[in-house]
Amino acid sequence: MLVFGFATGLLTAPRLTIDIAIVALGLVFAGLIGLRFLAAAFKLSAGKPDTKPSPMRHDLPVITLLIPLHKEAAVLPDLVRAISALDYPRDRLDVKLLIEADDREMLEPIEKLGVQDTFEIIPVPPGQPRTKPKALNYGLHFARGDLVAIFDAEDRPHPGQPRSAAAAFKAANDRLAVVQAPLSIHNGSDGWLASQFEVEYAVHFRVWLPMLARLGAPLALGGTSNYFRRDVLVEAGGWDAWNVTEDADVGLRLARLGYSSTMIAPATEEEAPARFRPWLNQRTRWMKGYLQTWLVLNRSPIKAARGMCFFNYLLTQITLGGALLAAMAHGPLLVWIIANAVMLNGFEAWHVTLFGLGYGSALAAALASGARQAKPLTLLTLPLYWPLQSIAVARALYEMKRKPHYWAKTPTALAVLRPPRRRPLSSTPR
Repeated sequence: MLVFGFATGLLTAPRLTIDIAIVALGLVFAGLIGLRFLAAAFKLSAGKPDTKPSPMRHDLPVITLLIPLHKEAAVLPDLVRAISALDYPRDRLDVKLLIEADDREMLEPIEKLGVQDTFEIIPVPPGQPRTKPKALNYGLHFARGDLVAIFDAEDRPHPGQPRSAAAAFKAANDRLAVVQAPLSIHNGSDGWLASQFEVEYAVHFRVWLPMLARLGAPLALGGTSNYFRRDVLVEAGGWDAWNVTEDADVGLRLARLGYSSTMIAPATEEEAPARFRPWLNQRTRWMKGYLQTWLVLNRSPIKAARGMCFFNYLLTQITLGGALLAAMAHGPLLVWIIANAVMLNGFEAWHVTLFGLGYGSALAAALASGARQAKPLTLLTLPLYWPLQSIAVARALYEMKRKPHYWAKTPTALAVLRPPRRRPLSSTPR
């Protein structure tokens, strides 16, 4: 209806329609800018994390780790070392490697490593869709843990992460469904794209999501290092096998069922794509999945608003919907700015003010995040990174029509290998 109305307006009253659209975009961006400033203020004002005592050994729940693998033999030894280093009793870790049954590229290295005694190998039967959430749903049937955690092949979780998740659940009420650990980029120095990616991740997982958690808002979860209560996950129906950002979808679905989410401090280190093509493939999948998630959320808007409460529903429209709208607008906005700068007209005072506040809020969030790559060159070129999102969202819109469930696999083990960093537990609220 909005698209039809906008197109009709362009035909009947183009100048008025464009003016209204610019003001509407300005209001959405103003809301996002205000929330980003608020998130930075929350982060800067947060004290030390509320470190709850780690449960005694007999109180620790069994945790099932579901780790889907597909043609990722290169990172398998690092993965095995990272999981083996977790500070958690071996008899209470139920580790399951989910492998496509016909993926000989993974099965042979697993047999050579000889991890069958400590990790359970689950061949996932062939069938459509061949996606990560489909493999997770299959693995969920075999989970014996009270908690279920998800890791990707390239993940290097902090050793204390499982104990921190167990402590968070022990201290919470029975409405807590999932805790999310921050994701941190370990190869941010591998180029301009990787440095921008690290800052983006740091802002999202150390500034943005903690603020939403403090507000009690729904979390569009990251695809890894989240710990679910298994019974609640089953109640919610598991993951949507056809959604290419199943993490964001299940986070909002849990909120619609009246459950809450929160954050813990120990991070998981991941690899960022340092070249444009892998970055674009990954970002296209994210944008397509966020669009799928947003459409599903709004399929029954009244029911969704009742389930998660109207405030949270509205906040999700601003955060998730606003992020999609911003990604669509950044590229055209850059063209509009350049055109008006060349012609030396068209700018109004509120345009300049809004852009200045938007850039200032991004700087404030980046500096508050503590990202290692929040350096002058990276921060000065932030506005050049944003329009790349418009290329990704354009591809996502095309794929939504042509191949909505296509999963663009991001290659791993391309980064310069370094010893994993271990951040201290710092300022991420529970």
